[in-house]
Amino acid sequence: MDAHQTVYVMASRPRGALYTGRTKDLVRRVWEHRTGFLRGHTKKYSINQLVYFEPHDHWEAAWRREQQIKRYPRAWKFNLIEDGNPGWKDLWFDITDQGHNPFSPGLVPGPTNEF
Repeated sequence: MDAHQTVYVMASRPRGALYTGRTKDLVRRVWEHRTGFLRGHTKKYSINQLVYFEPHDHWEAAWRREQQIKRYPRAWKFNLIEDGNPGWKDLWFDITDQGHNPFSPGLVPGPTNEF
């Protein structure tokens, strides 16, 4: 069986800048976006709110879904998000214990830690 994958959408604000991605570890990946841990699009445009996610049992299905979401126009993405999250609530607090840092002190992902 393939590793569990999650397709997710991050936003800067309701109907703002969006980022679509796929990961094996949703909590870790969203934490990276929220804290600006990694340089790139999400850090540059302050895209730090998790507004949509969907789990997949197979890597290939998750990859296809990620590509599908990325290809669709913004209006379609807004509808996808608003169907399940009409208020654009930050779902970070739903996937963590009140949004606390999911990593123990000293166990922050980086060049010296394997994740």
